[in-house]
This record gives sequence, structure tokens and C-alpha cells, in this order.
Amino acid sequence: MTDTKTRTDVVIAGGGPAGLMLACELRLAGVDVVVVDRLAARTGESRAGGIHARTMEVLDQRGVLDRFLAVGASRPIGHFAGLWLDFDRFDTRYPRSLVLQQSRIERLLEEWATELGLRVRWSSEVTGIRQHATGVEVEVGGPDGSRSTLHAHYLVGCDGGRSAVRKLAGIGFPGTPASVTALLGDVELTDPPAESLFMQRRPGGDFSVFAFEPGWHRVITTQYDRVADQGDPVTFEELRESLLRIAGTDFGMHSPRWVSRFGDAARQAERYRQGRVLLAGDAAHIHFPAGGQGLNLGVQDAVNLGWKLASVVHGRAPETLLDSYHAERYPVAERVLHNTRAQTALSRPGPQTDALRDVLRSLIAHDDVNRHLGGMITALDLRYRMGDDHPLTGRRVPDVDLKTDDGRRRVFELLRTARPVLLDLRGDTDLAAAAESWADRVDLVEARSAADHWPVWPAAEILAPAALLIRPDGHVAWTAPAGAGPDLAALRTALTTWFGPAEAE
Repeated sequence: MTDTKTRTDVVIAGGGPAGLMLACELRLAGVDVVVVDRLAARTGESRAGGIHARTMEVLDQRGVLDRFLAVGASRPIGHFAGLWLDFDRFDTRYPRSLVLQQSRIERLLEEWATELGLRVRWSSEVTGIRQHATGVEVEVGGPDGSRSTLHAHYLVGCDGGRSAVRKLAGIGFPGTPASVTALLGDVELTDPPAESLFMQRRPGGDFSVFAFEPGWHRVITTQYDRVADQGDPVTFEELRESLLRIAGTDFGMHSPRWVSRFGDAARQAERYRQGRVLLAGDAAHIHFPAGGQGLNLGVQDAVNLGWKLASVVHGRAPETLLDSYHAERYPVAERVLHNTRAQTALSRPGPQTDALRDVLRSLIAHDDVNRHLGGMITALDLRYRMGDDHPLTGRRVPDVDLKTDDGRRRVFELLRTARPVLLDLRGDTDLAAAAESWADRVDLVEARSAADHWPVWPAAEILAPAALLIRPDGHVAWTAPAGAGPDLAALRTALTTWFGPAEAE
């Protein structure tokens, strides 16, 4: 048995999408990061099936979206409990969903992480945590009995729904237990359906059969009011029998690549921060994968947390900034748990549910309802509370075209380095002077808007603002409206709140 010690700024437990995205965000900010994972290597299991518009936007803000678009299949639709939603008219450059297996998403994120100087330490399980005044000691064990202690300023648990970090930190995980059993398998079919079948409802449950890539299909079955014991192994035969029971055929399934079981348990961590330990992704929340929100939720957790944690590690902002992570992201996941419970209820077999679905389908035909449900599923409607009633403040910044001295650019392109941006659209010298004391951490960009009006979710427009303070996660922290002088006192308050005092203490 060996015992080694390593010092770093942040330890991330879990090398999945949330952990990798957080690691990349921290590395862009110059933070030293160690990522550990209890698995021996990537499993290659396909798992989640794609990303939504808001996740595409944040990847675009970092300049890596093209890698995902090159290998995914774009579709202008999503769904709520299997009822189709039209994303095509949404206010975004990416009014669609991108069909892409989680295994490929992880590979692309890991390639990016490698370019930023990161490597995942596999076969490294977090077995102990000890917090103290200036940091946290993370005990990590290997399969050969080796042991190491990582000394860090902070530990972030991105280690899934059964998070060891959450348990070791003593953070409760309340919620509702499972009421359904869903089975998933990536298999080959000798007699596949003529076209993809999605959430075909039958008296015994529902099933889906669709092709991800040539040569193999994903099969999903859901049985209601049946809960399997977590300790029971899941088998290919169980999936076959479930599909036969619900669909009346197994489509000649054979040669499984991966078989899994999941339910609709919905739980959320009582708090996302316990001292120097934080949680993100499934470690902070689990739910039924209705609407394809889970992976997206975790990636967006990471983008919200990364710049805040980096600011605190660098000593530019007080630790209290980390409390805003829980304040902003907890309600987002709470809403996802709520809507996935509703989707589960809407998916149950029976004539009463059939009638309810018919009514909701007729409502979705109205733009306002389609936009409301679609905005919730994609997170395009998200607005954080910033203490400012301007319609842009707190929302994701619109990716409008700009005119700059070095040529036309987009707003998202200003966020490539994951630094905050003060966007001056009127050439206001007072604005530059007011922000001068934050020049070491906020980029001042002078430009002109290529459009006279800017979109505001859900379906409105305003005159192009005079200036914006944009956080690294792409949310607007302060707005100077068109036709009025900027409130410089409010700007300085926003700069201090989000990026620390003018002179770091």
C-alpha cells in the first residue's frame, strides 16, 4: 500500500459530462484541477441521447460547438411526455435538439479537456473527506490498495446519483421514490420496425425503438407501478420479456451492447454547498429522463459554478459568491424534478390519461403553450434574479451580430475565454472609467449592434441596449437601456457583486 499526497486548487470527483465541463471551465480560468473517477475507464455506454439548445449555446460560447454538430443529428423538435414540441421558431441560433449519445459527448469533452492540459485519473475512488479552514483533504483509493491524499481548496462532487462525495459530506438527498421500472438496451434487430417508434403507449406500459447508428437500435420499455430491487441484476432476457409483454414482439433483438435499468425516483440535494464541498450534475439531483433534460442540466450547473469557483480560488471574490450557485441552480433543478414527475404521470396507460394527453396536445398547438413547455425543457427561458427589472437582466444574452473595429462578430464569440464582458454599444467614456478598477478581470469591448432591436424571451423585442455586463456563463448581470444614461452606481454594484471588489482583499 502506498500513500502519496498531491496539492491542487480543485478536485472534481467524476469524469462524466458535468465533471468534464466544470474542469474545462476552471482550466480556462487558470485553475489547477485534478479529476478523479472510480471507474477503470470509460464504459462506452451510450446513456443520454442528446443536447438541447441552451447547452449548444454554452458550447458555442466556448468555441467548441462545431465538434458536436459535426457528429450529431439535428432535429427541430423535442417532446413533453412524448407529445411533440416545435423548437423551430425559438429565439436562438440553435432552434433544435442534437441527437448524440452521451458516450460521444464525453469523448468530445475529454478531448477538449486534454487540450487544456487535463487528464482523468481513473480507478480513483473518493473514500474520505476532511475539511479545514483553508482547504479540504480528499482521500482517494485505488483498486490495488494504493492510497493518495489530495489537498485542495475545494472539492466538487460530480460523481452521479449515488455520489460518494455527497454522502461523505453529510448532505441529505430527499425526494420521492421510484414508481416505475424502465429498461434500456442497445441491441441489434433482425426484424426492425419500418420507422422509429417513440413512446408507443400500450395497456402494459410504453416502448420505444429507434436507430442511433446503422446496425443497432435503442430499445426502451417502461412498466408502471412496478419497481425492481436495485440489487437485482438487469439482463438482456428481462428486456426482451418486457418488450414482448408490452409491444407483442421483440423485433428479433439480439447481440446487446448495453442493458440498463432506471426508474422515476426524483431527489435533490438539500444544499449544493457544504463548506468547501460542492455538488453538480446527478450528484445534486436525479429524476426520470423525461424530455432529455438531465445531461443538459448538469452541464449548465458546471457553467454556472466554474467561473464563480475560479474567482474565489484566485482570491478575487469572497467565498459568499459560491452561495449564489445554490441560490441560482437549486430552483432550476427543482423545476426539472417537478416537470419530469408531471411527464411520468402523463405517460401512464389508461383512458383517463389518454383524454388528458389529447387535451394537452391540442393546447401545444398554440404557440404560447409550445413556447412555454419548450422553453422549460431547453432552459432557454431561464432567468436568474439580479435585482434589476430590465427585460434582459438575468436572462441569457442574445447572440446578436456586432460591428467592431476588427470586423463583424457575434456576442457569443466575446465569451470564448470564459471571462466577463462589459459590452459598450454607445462608446461611453464614463462607462469605461467606472469599470477601470475591474480591468484585470472584466473585458471591456466596444462595438455597435448590427440590429436596431434585440430579441427577449419568450417572444418580444426591445431597442438595442446601450451597454451590457455579461457574466462568463452568458447571463446578463446589468443593462444600460437605450436612450438613457447608464446607471454607473448600479454597474459598480454589479461588478462588485459578481466579480469581487475593485481591489481584491
